[in-house]
Amino acid sequence: MQLVRHLSDLPYAQLAQGSVVTIGSYDGLHPGHRQLLDRVIAEAADRKVPSIVMSFEPTPKEFFSADAPPARLMRFREKFDALQDFGIDVFFCPKFSPAMRSITADAFIRTVLVHGFNASHIVIGDDFHFARRREGSIAELQRAAPALRYSVEQVPSVIVDGIRVSSTAIREALACGEVARATALLGRPYRMSGRIVRGRKVGRDLGYATANVDLRRRQSAVMGIYAVRVHGLPEGPLDGVASVGTRPTFDLTKPLLEVHLFDFDRDIYGKYIHVDFIEHLRDEEKFDSVDALVAQMRVDEQNARSALAKHCV
Repeated sequence: MQLVRHLSDLPYAQLAQGSVVTIGSYDGLHPGHRQLLDRVIAEAADRKVPSIVMSFEPTPKEFFSADAPPARLMRFREKFDALQDFGIDVFFCPKFSPAMRSITADAFIRTVLVHGFNASHIVIGDDFHFARRREGSIAELQRAAPALRYSVEQVPSVIVDGIRVSSTAIREALACGEVARATALLGRPYRMSGRIVRGRKVGRDLGYATANVDLRRRQSAVMGIYAVRVHGLPEGPLDGVASVGTRPTFDLTKPLLEVHLFDFDRDIYGKYIHVDFIEHLRDEEKFDSVDALVAQMRVDEQNARSALAKHCV
């Protein structure tokens, strides 16, 4: 999959016969997203043209809420890896800028979709809006389609347990600690991935060595203590207990994902792992003493083991 940041860098020779395009944040790659991507891949194969996903970095919501951005379900690398695994040909991800903020719907269609992508078919969700003040809609795309020689396909939303699947609904479930509901909406456990970094070794000193993962996001979708299952190491899926937060007992401020793997003792610094969140155990809290913290960590371990026993691999 080619990552392209600027219109001028698009592979125009490959796009000469057209392309199949979809646009959105694609944060979390939930079933609604996957339904859209399935249609993009299938249509591109039928037409023998490249498939294109357009997104933004930062996202428009992050741009407009710079002081309090919404939590990300996926950081950029996770999204890139997921789209690549899906089989997308081109990931067009420009910077969301003041110029992009002010572009009209007509200019976006002509400049980006037609002249940039040479779009022959556009696949969108039923809540899609674009351009300045979200003035662009499905109707706007359909209105311009005959003259500009592309077609538009609208894919309906996915409904799970009476809830429309969306990144927002998943964030809300995770923020409330409702991991089971988030898992149902995602169609899989919520996952955070990252490389293990060296920490202050506080956990090791307390008898609970942890694999520390830098969150690399301004807001985390999860906070607190969780039963988790870790993938990406040769030993296979490993059970553990994780903390996502700032470790208030030690007056630290930078959020970090710390994972204690059960019955495991090996140097794994630098390894890239995937942490699946299985069950929320409790919120993060500040303890009066280290001894009180360690006592609670023992309880957390037992609770996590019990929770994971109910969710066998």
